[in-house]
Amino acid sequence: MSVDRETIEKTVSDLVLPQRVKDNLIRELKDVKFTKKQFDEVIKRTMATYEYSKIEAGEAAGVVSAQSIGEPGTQMTMRTFHYAGVAEINVTLGLPRLIEIVDARKNPSTPMMTIFLEKEYAFDRDKARELAWKIEATYINVLGSMSTDITDMKVVVELNKKALSQRNMTAKEVSTRINEELGESSYISGDSLMMKPDEPSYRQLLQLVKSVHSVILKGIKGIKRVVIRKEENGEYVLYTEGSTLKEVLAIDGVDVTRTRTNNVNEIFEVMGVEAARAALIHEATETLKEQGLNVDMRHIMLVADIMTVDGDVKPIGRHGISGEKASVLARAAFEVTVSHLLDSGMSGDVDELRGVTENVIVGQPIRLGTGNVKLIAKKPVKGV
Repeated sequence: MSVDRETIEKTVSDLVLPQRVKDNLIRELKDVKFTKKQFDEVIKRTMATYEYSKIEAGEAAGVVSAQSIGEPGTQMTMRTFHYAGVAEINVTLGLPRLIEIVDARKNPSTPMMTIFLEKEYAFDRDKARELAWKIEATYINVLGSMSTDITDMKVVVELNKKALSQRNMTAKEVSTRINEELGESSYISGDSLMMKPDEPSYRQLLQLVKSVHSVILKGIKGIKRVVIRKEENGEYVLYTEGSTLKEVLAIDGVDVTRTRTNNVNEIFEVMGVEAARAALIHEATETLKEQGLNVDMRHIMLVADIMTVDGDVKPIGRHGISGEKASVLARAAFEVTVSHLLDSGMSGDVDELRGVTENVIVGQPIRLGTGNVKLIAKKPVKGV
């Protein structure tokens, strides 16, 4: 006789397990038919695996995590750029990228986005390309060639009809956009766009050329390039050079549930601290995997938890976490030794020697593992 779903849910709910583990277990077992004996065996093995995966009381979890990430880090290459499946876009990988992640850099050296599209766009190359033009910042040099006419003191832009057609733009739209940004009196003459500076001087003419080059005619500022790639499942995915998550998510046709950026701070600002924590785990794991290194997920999760526990994304450096430890000696051992000791001496701080670093410095056992056990013996009484 098979075990019914109600029994499965009740039995699993009564187990001494984290709620997340219980939910996953119920989801995995709900559509499987078990006899009572088989179900009992599944529960027995689940509990045995859970007990095995738990760490011992007093285990130096932080030290083990630091070692488990730090040691493979020494084997990582120092190459900064690598073509990660998309030939036109450079991506920072290896040790420099891992350092960026734990430093919680506000601006990564090579920001990029992976933009997934909704079904109606994802399998249609033309629609995907149309969306790409909507996202990529379009400048005047893409739409035509620019020259200066010193005789008439004007700037001439020979517009490329094919380039205009590709980006679904007209010469009039280009002229209007330039006038909106610069307030210049640009006008169309045949296939060309003419512009004159306010004053007929050579300096003003050169300034006008520089200003026109910086005008974004279409797309999002910060997205330098968009590359379309067809994945194995036939889906088209957009890869960008540059990252502006908030603006991209607002575009119709973009799948907001899967689109991501390698800028963790941007994810934090747009989606909050939980999303930032998930991004830290994903980025660190992918960086290590790319180098062929396998680090247990729990070590990376612990680092991500520590970085985001206060509701903000903090670096593991002198400005956060390591630099905020309660122990004076631990802070001094990490960086800027003299200033820490001087400031603490002036304010009369007391170090209670609770952590690992400070106990090692003073040469006494750390309060972890066997060092955390205190032996209490009864005093012998005479005549007993």
